Amino acid sequence: MRKYFIELFLFIVLLSTTNLYGQATSDSSLSELNNTIEKSPEYDAEKLKAIKQLKASFEKENNPDKFSQFSKLYEAYRIFNYDSAYTYASRMQSFALAANDSFKIAWSKIKLSFILLSSGMFKEVFDTLKTINLRHLDDSGKAEYYSVIARCYYDLADYDKDQFYAPAYDIEGHKYIDSALVFYSKNSFEYYYYNGLKNMLSGNSDIARQYLGKLMNNPDLSPHELAVTASTLSDIYIRSRQTDTAINLLVTAAISDIKSSTKETSATFTLATLLFKQNDFKNASTYIEKAVNDALFYGARQRKVQLSAILPLIEAEKLNAVEKENHLVLTYAVVVTLLLVLLIILAIIIYRQVNKLKNAKRVISDAHLHQQVINMKLLEANKIKEEYIGYFFSGNSEFYSRIERFKRLAEQKIADRKPDEIRFLINNLNLKHEREELLKSFDQIFLNLFPDFLEKFNAFFKEADKIKLKEGELLNTDLRIFALIRMGIHDNEKIARILEYSVNTINTYKTRIKNKSILQNEDFEHQVMEIAAI
Repeated sequence: MRKYFIELFLFIVLLSTTNLYGQATSDSSLSELNNTIEKSPEYDAEKLKAIKQLKASFEKENNPDKFSQFSKLYEAYRIFNYDSAYTYASRMQSFALAANDSFKIAWSKIKLSFILLSSGMFKEVFDTLKTINLRHLDDSGKAEYYSVIARCYYDLADYDKDQFYAPAYDIEGHKYIDSALVFYSKNSFEYYYYNGLKNMLSGNSDIARQYLGKLMNNPDLSPHELAVTASTLSDIYIRSRQTDTAINLLVTAAISDIKSSTKETSATFTLATLLFKQNDFKNASTYIEKAVNDALFYGARQRKVQLSAILPLIEAEKLNAVEKENHLVLTYAVVVTLLLVLLIILAIIIYRQVNKLKNAKRVISDAHLHQQVINMKLLEANKIKEEYIGYFFSGNSEFYSRIERFKRLAEQKIADRKPDEIRFLINNLNLKHEREELLKSFDQIFLNLFPDFLEKFNAFFKEADKIKLKEGELLNTDLRIFALIRMGIHDNEKIARILEYSVNTINTYKTRIKNKSILQNEDFEHQVMEIAAI
């Protein structure tokens, strides 16, 4: 088992220099293994339940065979938990010694040796096996005795892995395997498996593949037997660099180990190593974690010592991975912060540009409205000009016609020397009537332009102060003053000349009217100017 932890150590050291986030293998068998790992607690619960039921059945026996009970519990724990398996192997031995049963003593020592071998206690294995007298064992006991010794030499060779001692250990292992094969049935699992193991370690890969291949095709293998066979066969393909086939076999072995709650296994570790070399770091990390958890659960003393040295390295690598992630997160945070700052700057620039556009739009809109007002005033002014120019030409034409008629009559009367008739013509001139007609024409033209002037003008006063026209009146003096103002004549002197009043009288009229208004005096004329023409 030292090989297991040495390889685990090398794997972690290698893992520390490589990105842990490489592309994961997408093989469907790996997905099945991942799902099986997730269900591992369920299989372990079933295993513990079966052990509990086994113990409960022993309590119901009237004349219990303690050695048989201890043997069955040993087998239940043998590949599941080291401490419990060692405990029941020791109890088997104690009971056999107390009963002075030579067969049971030898048999219990073989079982104890297997557990010691699982913990990597090679010297203790040899010391225990040397005390066994083979004469007290049957063929199956002898076969297991020789296979345990052979495995011990093989594990020693695998642990040393040098050119001096390892080959000698392999040779010794072959010898003991040959001895074991003599006692195994030629149709048994052990016969095929150990033949395959021996030929594989001897370099006879083709022959080893034949033996182990026959086992793989045997549908009657137990999950543990299938796991052991697939794991051993995978080593042949690893040596021949057929990695994909080796991975498939190790996946099969790992799944079988999990389903049989086998904690004494190296399949997941070997699989993790192969996947790591293929840069499938995600699955490699999952399987190495599973291997470590199984090693801790099995609880062999030697493994605990080795794990106590390796676990700090694992934690250190986890810390390194976290630091790398933190560094990456920090880098991302800096980049995101810079992007956010850039985004804020862009937002400010865009906001300012939008405000500028809004202000420009507002200026354009105000200018447009102002232009519309100007246009309306121009239209209004043009209309006023058109009306009054037409009135001017029409009035003047009529006035000139009357003057022309008066001139002809006056010349005729002068020529006829009729002074009395001339005086009669002059006296018949009614200037007051002419003025009234002039004002009446002004009123008509103004009301044509501002038909609702009276209504809007009265809106500036309380009900009691509103202007009420007499029957037949179009405008009165108060209205004419502000009608002239609405026409654009603001000079009081001009207004006074047109209406034939004094300037003081015009000021008095204006002040009196403004004082009655509900508007401020300074706003009154401005509001009058807002009365629109049609």
